[in-house]
Amino acid sequence: MGTRSPARVAKCQMLVTGLLVLLLSLSVATMVALTHSGAHFTVFSSVSLERNPYETVHHWAFSVGVSVAGLLTLGAMLCTAATMKEAEGLMAGGFLCFSLVFCVLVQTAFWRFHNPSQVEDAMLDTYDLVYEWVVRNLSSARHQELTTIHDLFQCCGKRSPSGEADIGLCPGELAGREDCLQGIQSFLKTHLNIAAALVGLGLILSVYAMVLSSFLWAAIRSGRGMDHHGSYTLTARYSCPADEPNPAGDHHLPVSTPSHCGHPFLTPAT
Repeated sequence: MGTRSPARVAKCQMLVTGLLVLLLSLSVATMVALTHSGAHFTVFSSVSLERNPYETVHHWAFSVGVSVAGLLTLGAMLCTAATMKEAEGLMAGGFLCFSLVFCVLVQTAFWRFHNPSQVEDAMLDTYDLVYEWVVRNLSSARHQELTTIHDLFQCCGKRSPSGEADIGLCPGELAGREDCLQGIQSFLKTHLNIAAALVGLGLILSVYAMVLSSFLWAAIRSGRGMDHHGSYTLTARYSCPADEPNPAGDHHLPVSTPSHCGHPFLTPAT
C-alpha cells in the first residue's frame, strides 16, 4: 500500500477536530445557559440592590461565553467546509475564528489566574449585603430574597464565631443547615472547575485547529499534495467528411469513416 500524503492526513484530522470543536461549543453553550438562567445564579443577579457586586460579573461571563461558543461553531463549520471544498478563503476564515477564540481564552485564563476569587467574592458580597439588610431592617422584600437563597443552597444564615446560627433567621430545623458562605463556596468551586476544564480544552483544540488550518491553507494555495483525481471537459465535435463514392466506380459502397466521427472527446482540463 502506498503512503498517504500529509495533506490527506491533515484533511482527515481537520474533520475530526471540527467535530470535537462542535461538541466543545455545545458544552460551552450549555454552561453559558446554566450560568445565565440557572436559579442559583439569577437569584444573585436579580437582587434589587443599589450596588450589586455580582451583576457585573454575571453579564461579563455571559458575554464571554456566548462569544466563545459562537466563534467555535463558526470556525468548525468554516474549516469543515473548506476541507471538503478545498477553499482557501473559507480556511482562512476558520483560522481567524480560532485565533480569536485563542485570544479570548488566554485573556480569561490570565484574568482567572490573577483574580482567582473575584467571582466568589462578588457572590458572597451580594449575600452579605442582603443578609445584613434583613438583620437590620427586616425588609419583607429582602427577607424573601434571602429565603430564596437559603432554599436553593439548602443553607441558612452565617455562623457566628462560636458556630451558632442566627435564631431569628434560622429557627428550629433550619438552624442545623449548612452555613451559607460555605454552601455558596462549595457550589461555585464545582462550577468554576468545570469552566476551567472547558477553557483548557478550548485552548488545546484552538491551537491544534490553527496549525491544521494554516497547513491546509498553504497546501490548497500551492495545489500540491491535495490528491486531485483530475477533471475532464468536452471538446467540440470532430468534423468528419461526408461519405464519398467509391473511386472504383461502385456508388453503392461508401468510403469508411473513422469510428469517432460525430462524437465528442473527453480531454483533461488544464
